[in-house]
Amino acid sequence: MKLDVGMLTHDLQSIPGYARKVEALGYDCLWSAETQHDPFLPLAVAATVTSKIKLGTSIAVAFPRSPMILAHISWDLAKASGGRFILGLGSQVKGHNERRFSVKFESPAPKMREVVLALRAIWDCWQNGTKLDFKGQFFRFDLMTPFFNPGPIEHPRVPVFIAGVNPTMCRVAGEVCDGLHVHPFNSPKYLRELVRPAVEEGRATSGRKDFTYVTSSFVVVGDTEQEIARQTQAVKQQGTAKEKVIEFRASTDLVHWNKDAIYTLNASADGFAVRYPSLVQTGSQLWLFYSRSPVGSETWPETTFMARTVTTAPAASKPKL
Repeated sequence: MKLDVGMLTHDLQSIPGYARKVEALGYDCLWSAETQHDPFLPLAVAATVTSKIKLGTSIAVAFPRSPMILAHISWDLAKASGGRFILGLGSQVKGHNERRFSVKFESPAPKMREVVLALRAIWDCWQNGTKLDFKGQFFRFDLMTPFFNPGPIEHPRVPVFIAGVNPTMCRVAGEVCDGLHVHPFNSPKYLRELVRPAVEEGRATSGRKDFTYVTSSFVVVGDTEQEIARQTQAVKQQGTAKEKVIEFRASTDLVHWNKDAIYTLNASADGFAVRYPSLVQTGSQLWLFYSRSPVGSETWPETTFMARTVTTAPAASKPKL
């Protein structure tokens, strides 16, 4: 196991000092997320002032960017960092793709698979002079003239990780990727029974041997009660920022219920069923995480992973919907 760290500053002027500091502390990788700022620019700055620490996106949203754009950015970062760059991609949810980025959202797992395969084809063209001739369901790349070809680099093998929640995306990760960004909201049971089997199925398909799992933990720290309270609230907001889902009161005994019990409670409440639920308790709050799909559907899209605060009732009370 290796310990990584997130990019806690996006001020480009302060990144050199921050990057040097976390490298000196011995972290293995510095990850930059796409939230309020571009995830690639901080890593470009960090690459010029570090020499050992790996640099990666966790994650960059894939579908608003053409694979050609991603290929160019990654190629330049791989060269600038001396092969330390890791491209981490995620699908994001339908609402953000269509309403924040104004791009079409369709078949996220098959499309993500094609993004990764297209990247490999483009990089092979640049590094080895292979004719670019990629044709898929979603993308076509068959034009690369010398004027637009950046040419070979010293470290052309750019690792690609993707974020996955449901089995379909996890299988894609195992089949065509070098690693999986596991959602921070997880449990040992979820990892053992859903994530790892799906990844292994994908790896068996492709014969891929080396594979890396990456995840982060929500940790509350502080020197004062006020700091702890502020950090606790920030962690809780990670869940409440998700899409609106059905809320219900539950006793702390809910922690011990199995997934079938939760599925039965919430199935078809509004025409949707839940799957792969996971519960995490933080103080007096329970957090419920699950996938959501129309009742009777055999498809559990990557976009339906939800999280929501579940207010705890007195221990003696019964769960209510």
